[in-house]
Amino acid sequence: MKTQAELPDCPVATTVSLIGSKWKLLILRNLLVRPWRFNELRKSLDGISQKVLTDSLRSMEEDGIITRTVYPEVPPRVEYALSDLGESMRPIIKSMEVFGLDYKEQFDKF
Repeated sequence: MKTQAELPDCPVATTVSLIGSKWKLLILRNLLVRPWRFNELRKSLDGISQKVLTDSLRSMEEDGIITRTVYPEVPPRVEYALSDLGESMRPIIKSMEVFGLDYKEQFDKF
């Protein structure tokens, strides 16, 4: 997790620094539905590389947005889920969904 000194002064910039990448937003979108395993996420995010997914998940875990649970099985099973902090981003993602739908609807009128 970042220290107070490492965070931008602007609260919008802080949020963007945490979830501002295309892939982090799409990972969040998926995790709002249910916990996912790594390969499930990779297959559902067309075009993401394994490295980018790994880096994004690690970053989001370090920032406290997601949790990583390793189950003691053979082979090991790892699931990613939203933390309470990640859950608090639900209204942000929902607002983005509503905006996207409204924006696309504008083109249907022409």
